[in-house]
Amino acid sequence: MIEFNLELDASGLNCPLPLLRLKKTLMEMTSGDVVKVIATDPAAHLDFGVYSDQTGNQIVKFIRESERQIFYIKKK
Repeated sequence: MIEFNLELDASGLNCPLPLLRLKKTLMEMTSGDVVKVIATDPAAHLDFGVYSDQTGNQIVKFIRESERQIFYIKKK
């Protein structure tokens, strides 16, 4: 189990809303904090991957389940 500071449930939201919620959440966090994001948008892994590459935030773990994706993202 990965320790995290905040949980963001973006279930039921479609692009670009999960990414926008993630951006807002990360702005409120401190460097080194980890957010757990739950998303049902099938393209979330693409959006979060590109965003992480561009910003330097790190996807610590990515879990794909049948109906959802779970991300643990560490703020740079």
